[in-house]
Amino acid sequence: MFNPSMILQMKSMWERFERNHPKLPRFLQVVGKDYIQEGTILEISATRADGEKVTSNIRLTADDMDLIRTLTEMGR
Repeated sequence: MFNPSMILQMKSMWERFERNHPKLPRFLQVVGKDYIQEGTILEISATRADGEKVTSNIRLTADDMDLIRTLTEMGR
């Protein structure tokens, strides 16, 4: 069920996230505009405070691109 108050809460949380981490939204804008296409490899890593690191990646498929286009259109 659609919950308008949840959407407003998520919007507020995203705005706070953007203020706390301004480089990430800008990075996502640049990547989304110039780099995202079928076959692109996205890689993410996380490093804990003790230095332990884990990395994973995915290669974008046509189905992934359909999802990304849909989410992009929803965000406009």
